[in-house]
Amino acid sequence: MHVGICQVTLYLPDNHSLKGKRKVIKSLIERLKNRFNVAVAETGGQDEWQRAVLSLCLVANDGSFVNQGLDKILDFIEADGRLDVGEASLEILAFHDQ
Repeated sequence: MHVGICQVTLYLPDNHSLKGKRKVIKSLIERLKNRFNVAVAETGGQDEWQRAVLSLCLVANDGSFVNQGLDKILDFIEADGRLDVGEASLEILAFHDQ
């Protein structure tokens, strides 16, 4: 089993309220869950208007599938015209059957 964990910092430069930020982030999270079947949560910047940190987790039997999946997710986020992608960190953990 392979577990991919990704944390990405997002910037919303045109946003001027927490309500506007919540609308964009909630929409993005739902689209990611539906399209990629990935676990997603906002884990940082909750009280900031123009910054959010999303954490994602993807589990599969193949490490290369996990890596490709997380790359596609990051490309999808970057293609969203409502925000800018800042720093992204990626880690893939391998667990072997006992």
